Amino acid sequence: MTSWTIARVQDRLELAAEVFKQMPGVKPQGHFNAWPDYQYSFADQVGQEPKMRKPRPSPRMITEADEAMLWLRWLEVEDAKLVWARVNGKAWKPICWEFGMSRAAAARRWQYGLAVIVWRLNGRVPPAKRSQRFVIENANHLSRKIVL
Repeated sequence: MTSWTIARVQDRLELAAEVFKQMPGVKPQGHFNAWPDYQYSFADQVGQEPKMRKPRPSPRMITEADEAMLWLRWLEVEDAKLVWARVNGKAWKPICWEFGMSRAAAARRWQYGLAVIVWRLNGRVPPAKRSQRFVIENANHLSRKIVL
């Protein structure tokens, strides 16, 4: 298999977020609705727009989403929350407020989180004594020699 890149990891995490959004909600056991479904007559449907629904995710998509969620365990808790919030489409401003950091710092932590996942997926452990910048810059070049 080809080596993982930051773009591939980001795409896979965004796909996982979409899969989890499409999954049915979890309801407490015993929750049900006793009301019958409303049956629309032809006259009711004349002015209505058709309701299009996305198909449910396939078993393969669910498996890949679960696998992608396991990647977040390689990150620190705060970094994992930041990465997951960003792949869910949350804007930067609420992320900055939630984590108490600037926009630049939040973007760096997000890139660092993705880079750590790339390192681990490519079978390497990011060096603990190197900077975040080093880990980010060398994430996409793991198949080549590390740039010092």
